[in-house]
Amino acid sequence: MNTQDPIYKTDALIAENIEQYLETHQHKTMLRFITCGSVDDGKSTLIGRLLYDSKMIFEDQLATLEADSKRSGTQGEEIDFALLVDGLAAEREQGITIDVAYRFFTTEKRKFIVADTPGHEQYTRNMVTGASTADLAVILIDARKGILTQTRRHSYLVKLLGIRHVVLAVNKMDLVGYDQAVFDKIVADYTAFAAEIGIEEFTPIPISGFKGDNITGPSENTPWYDGVSLLPHLETVEVEDSREQAGPFRMQVQWVNRPNLDFRGFAGLVASGQVRPGDEVRVLPSGKTSTVARIVALEGDRDLAVAGESITLTLTDEIDCSRGQVISAAQAPLEVADQFESTIVWMDEQELLPGRAYWLKIGTQTVSATVAEPKYEVNVNTQEHLASKTLDLNAIGVANITLDREIPFAPYAENRDLGGFILIDKITNHTVAAGMINFALRRAQNIHWQATDIGRDHHAHMKHQKPAVVWLTGLSGSGKSTIANIVEKKLARMNRHTFLLDGDNVRHGLNKDLGFTEADRVENIRRVGEVAKLMTDAGLIVITAFISPFRSERDMVRGMMHPGEFLEIFVDTPLDVAESRDVKGLYAKARSGQLKNFTGIDSPYEHPEAPELRIDTTEMTPEEAADLIIARLIP
Repeated sequence: MNTQDPIYKTDALIAENIEQYLETHQHKTMLRFITCGSVDDGKSTLIGRLLYDSKMIFEDQLATLEADSKRSGTQGEEIDFALLVDGLAAEREQGITIDVAYRFFTTEKRKFIVADTPGHEQYTRNMVTGASTADLAVILIDARKGILTQTRRHSYLVKLLGIRHVVLAVNKMDLVGYDQAVFDKIVADYTAFAAEIGIEEFTPIPISGFKGDNITGPSENTPWYDGVSLLPHLETVEVEDSREQAGPFRMQVQWVNRPNLDFRGFAGLVASGQVRPGDEVRVLPSGKTSTVARIVALEGDRDLAVAGESITLTLTDEIDCSRGQVISAAQAPLEVADQFESTIVWMDEQELLPGRAYWLKIGTQTVSATVAEPKYEVNVNTQEHLASKTLDLNAIGVANITLDREIPFAPYAENRDLGGFILIDKITNHTVAAGMINFALRRAQNIHWQATDIGRDHHAHMKHQKPAVVWLTGLSGSGKSTIANIVEKKLARMNRHTFLLDGDNVRHGLNKDLGFTEADRVENIRRVGEVAKLMTDAGLIVITAFISPFRSERDMVRGMMHPGEFLEIFVDTPLDVAESRDVKGLYAKARSGQLKNFTGIDSPYEHPEAPELRIDTTEMTPEEAADLIIARLIP
């Protein structure tokens, strides 16, 4: 064995002084990088070569490979590169790298986490997942094919996600005879494209992942290339984010640590800047100020904490601060807003429905959010802005987002942690999008709630009733409007102040501009919900009769109301019964194809899971149903 080989030196150090080895290993810097590109550009082969050539793969991988080597008749120290690549290829064939596969390895100089992401366009969302925490991107190009659509898409996402270090790895140079002209042409084409999308610098390297050319050192096959090899570049590239290190102090509170009555600390990861005991800080969004008393870490109290470190702060004052809030430098606080322009990468097979309420998770905080109709969708090939009413799977667009409360934030271009978010479907809990805050909308800061002297309690007291929303939902023809009309007449006889909002009626005025697509149905219910909320503020009992087919929108309206004021009434009529009534002839038109997006036929209806009342119209009359509702409404 070569005693100058880094792996020999490492093994010797482990044998002689394990504590010194662990100390050295602990203080190695970490580089997180992603390999991306089009299908079959050689990502898994390149990763296999890096693992093989570094010889410092994790013990479980090493043991498996050594066992395979012995079975194949090779020497224990001669771990077969082909076996390693075959193993990675087998994972790909089994579908494992349809998701993101993370590999861990180390060299004498640095530790690495590499995200191997799929190249297929339909799995762009997985590339976004891997890139969201990466410091560097290795964009592979097959030398035989040049720049492809997925190369452009991944490069655009790399720029969008704020990855500042890019390696253009022109792979499979052995299959084009190590032709310099091929390499130069690809680099020239990519340089032009990179300038269009704002990638100012990248490092082009001609490689062969299979042969090992220019991976760990210069290759004799490319005497015309005098640049850096891939692994030495990965070992030496500077990954510290100077903007985050030099920026003002910000820390997202992950939890309040109170092991005893004498200690109350706020734990979290420092997102930017630095902090010392005695620094004045501000808690956002409340704006309360205090002074840092102690910085507590695992090893004890500290005099300084910087970006990237997990710490616990204690403050000199007992001020309100909880999970999701941000502690920042008092003289340089974050912006606080509830409306933003954002860039969104849509990651779900179900298209974006503008107006639908989603959970938005940013840092340690989760809030309710609605997305407006996109301003435009981006064509990643041409950078053209395309008109679009929604976003489909893997689409990238720009849209305004409105939250149900103000949050502290920083634009994503300034800080990933404080400007990046995900959207979560409230019903399925699936992550449907990743997003980046561009800036707060001016109207978010210019428009404030105007307090009035006469409020909802006074309006309700004048009417001698408790405001409520009686929300009847069910299929067309289920009997909602009939029951709603009877309920209102009975309440009128009881001298109750009511208003009936009927689905057909509001489409003659307020919602006459809306159709029956899923997006329009969502907006229809959002508007009705806002109107119903205003009416409850006026002290009224509001009765609505809407199909309202989606749980998400019914839950959205429930969330607008005060607790206990929303009664969801499921008028549960089987489809065949509702269709047999068909007083408007709608089912017949839907069956014949004349009426599209009709609930129950070619558009879904999501049954309520826990309504306040379920009305079975096959077992009770509309009068009986109305009496049951009133009994529930007015005990």
